[in-house]
Amino acid sequence: MAHHPRSIVPSRRTPLSGSQRTLATAQLVSAIGDGAYYTSSALYFTRIVGLSPTRLGLGLAVAWAIGSVAGVPLGHLADRRGPRGTAAVLALATAAVVASFLVVDDFLPFLVAACLYATAQSGLGAARQALVGGLVPEGERTAALARLQATLNAGLAVGAALGGVALTVGTRAAFLAAFTLTALGFLATGLILLRLPPVRPVAKAAPVDGAAFTTAVPSRRDGAFAVLADRRYAVVTLVNTVLLLRMPLLSLVIPLWIADRAPQLGWLGSALFVLNTVGVTLFQVRTARAVTGLPSAARAVRQAGAVLLASCAVFALSAAPVPVWAVAALLVGGAVLQVLGEMKQSAGSWQIAFDLAPADRLGQYQGFFGTGVAVARTAGPLLLTALLLDGGGPGWLVLGVLFLAAGCAMAPAVRHAERDRPWLTPAPATAPLAPTG
Repeated sequence: MAHHPRSIVPSRRTPLSGSQRTLATAQLVSAIGDGAYYTSSALYFTRIVGLSPTRLGLGLAVAWAIGSVAGVPLGHLADRRGPRGTAAVLALATAAVVASFLVVDDFLPFLVAACLYATAQSGLGAARQALVGGLVPEGERTAALARLQATLNAGLAVGAALGGVALTVGTRAAFLAAFTLTALGFLATGLILLRLPPVRPVAKAAPVDGAAFTTAVPSRRDGAFAVLADRRYAVVTLVNTVLLLRMPLLSLVIPLWIADRAPQLGWLGSALFVLNTVGVTLFQVRTARAVTGLPSAARAVRQAGAVLLASCAVFALSAAPVPVWAVAALLVGGAVLQVLGEMKQSAGSWQIAFDLAPADRLGQYQGFFGTGVAVARTAGPLLLTALLLDGGGPGWLVLGVLFLAAGCAMAPAVRHAERDRPWLTPAPATAPLAPTG
């Protein structure tokens, strides 16, 4: 099977395992800051700054919509200028933007800062993925990303606990301390990323066997938005985006569902979030071991769709007239199934996103694939609150069927995209020479 060589400047002083440890350290530090920010930001902007929940939601929706568009050109910048430097600069930019939140006092400066934050975060995600692509051998990437995801969840848990302290104290100074922690976390992340060995920027496709190897078949795929012409990759991204609608469930929908159906279980929303975080931290790496190539990745995503359907069915049962203890048990059962589906979907999607991306456009393609996260954050809350809080049990079943359909659609979408990837096509066998004499 033909493969692109990954352009990386080797470093004898920094072995691969050392690079992965450095990536994990950067992930942990930034995740602690993120956890503190995500936990405290909503109440800070509403209670302290004085924004209405409507304005806050509007500002975040606009910000993540812009961020979803920015991921592609910033990913392209990582390809052309090098992902290490690009990721470090975007981490430092995120630190500066979070620091600006300390002086935000009205909607307009909040909107500007939120747009800059979402843009920097989207670009940082794409550049980090390109870093993994450049520093980790192809066969080890999914396992490496699983370890990074486990590290991310551990950091989020620590950060959320620290943000919870700010929520408990409730003063302006406490909230500003949480934001300062976030800014310092991203500042440290940028400096840690600079300790990684450099990944050589790729200006054009690398030669294979002395001939120019075109990484994307249609010649029009050039420039910062080349991925937009790759319709087959776009279909795969769209399927994955549907599955990412699971993201707002635990952070938004489930707490609201509990408040409406069983107010006395209000504490359970936080407990289920902790359950999810701990589950991913402990079992994401183990779950990812089954994913070793595109066929196993597509199979993992299909299984994820089925598990997420089962999760939604269990959540739907919690709408039935049952005792409170049964509601709690059903919610815990649904959350356990959800985290299992999440881990399978994540592992499969990582493999698919990398294997279908041209080697010289990893950042750009990862930026495009990552728009699914921004779309889920932007459209997910509005869609899911309407579907589930108003639709009740039947709404959960509709969502579950949607997850199952997306999971089953991934394999044919991947097979269709493979036909457009020369590096995934096995090289033709060389005919043996006829005997002479």
